[in-house]
Amino acid sequence: MFLSVFDIFKIGIGPSSSHTMGPMTAAARFLDELRDGRRIWPGAGAPVRVRCSLHGSLAWTGKGHATDRAVVLGLAGCTPETLDPDEAEELEKKVRTEKQIKLPGLPTLKFDPDTDVIFDFEKNLPGHANGMIIETYDAENRLHMQETFYSIGGGFILTAEELERAKTAAASGTQEQTDTSGAPFPFSSAKEMLEMGRKSGKTIVQMKRANEQVAMSAEELDKKIWKIWGVMDSCMERGLNTEGELPGGLTVKRRAAAIKQQLEDERGDNMKMPHVANDWLSVYAMAVNEENAAGGKVVTAPTNGAAGVIPATIKYYREHCPGSNDEGITTFLLTAAAIGGIIKHNASISGAEVGCQGEVGSAAAMAAAGFCAALGGSNEQIENAAEIALEHHLGMTCDPVGGLVQVPCIERNGLGAIKAVSAASLALRGDGSHYMPLDNCVEAMRQTGAEMSEKYKETSKGGLAVNLPEC
Repeated sequence: MFLSVFDIFKIGIGPSSSHTMGPMTAAARFLDELRDGRRIWPGAGAPVRVRCSLHGSLAWTGKGHATDRAVVLGLAGCTPETLDPDEAEELEKKVRTEKQIKLPGLPTLKFDPDTDVIFDFEKNLPGHANGMIIETYDAENRLHMQETFYSIGGGFILTAEELERAKTAAASGTQEQTDTSGAPFPFSSAKEMLEMGRKSGKTIVQMKRANEQVAMSAEELDKKIWKIWGVMDSCMERGLNTEGELPGGLTVKRRAAAIKQQLEDERGDNMKMPHVANDWLSVYAMAVNEENAAGGKVVTAPTNGAAGVIPATIKYYREHCPGSNDEGITTFLLTAAAIGGIIKHNASISGAEVGCQGEVGSAAAMAAAGFCAALGGSNEQIENAAEIALEHHLGMTCDPVGGLVQVPCIERNGLGAIKAVSAASLALRGDGSHYMPLDNCVEAMRQTGAEMSEKYKETSKGGLAVNLPEC
């Protein structure tokens, strides 16, 4: 099993990797399949109209997550990586006004977002909680082409056929043989990771580097990692310096800029409380997630809803930890990606599948591992740090108020960063030996998510989402 650091950390836009980035990517991919023309239904004429239906969590919280807007932009030819947020509004307005799609290599397609993007609250698709169907029709209203996509978390998408193949491989135990990356250390569990480290004498980051450098040079790898960190840091800086109200109707005010100013005003105050370090961690994370909620440019870490935990912990490492350096940032991100890949492979990073334990919980585990590695922790201490952080997020529900990635998501990232630092600190106080292995904790998360009520898995039908102020 090999997931690249650039599979885990992807540059995109807010507010959601599964509900915004995934559907946009699916729509853009559908256009590529349409150009290819191999999936056309027998007897169909040329396509003249396109439509999309959203199912499960994509229907229930799609409006709050701007899923309809993502579909419009995807069908207009945009991808999360290339989209300019400043140009998106005009492009969306053009499609809604003209009610058609005009793209190179395709005929003009009728498309009215108000009627051709359908929120289907009744029909859940069998493969995953985040399902969508995109179809084209000919002039006689006959089905021309159809594809079912699943947005499985972190911006990853699979067609129905791809998802079924993945499930079949997992059930038969052959998923390891499907890895054709040639990675020298293709660990699929924490146990394998530690065993490979002991046998090779390498650290987790050295093994992760070796895996990545099968496909690219060391220089290119570092350049791409620094691009990821640059986008994370820029997102954080925008959040720390922007005031106002977040979109969506909840009238939630941005708070990061004001809190940062308070903290800066208190610098040098000998009477300040020692827990002010937690305030810095929180404000860094909140800044990222306020930007995400506003639809800004972010990095999945491993998802948009949990995008603030890892950047906040890196910022804390670089700005507040004596002896920190730039190399520690690459160590942090590579190690975090190794842990994220294990969690995604064996459980899920999708809030619609396992609740927020799979999003903020996974992010906290990844951040704890990365922070521990950057501070010189051993492989065993790093695995311990990840387990401690994940363990104390088990059972966390995904219950966004109004379907928006704002309440409780923004503050939840701040607390995730605090837990990550605490977990790494505890792990560094020990020798790496501990009772509960990370793999068992990941399996507990998977089981908990499987048994969790749908109400608490990004549908906004339970928890905080239905317990609102009575005013």
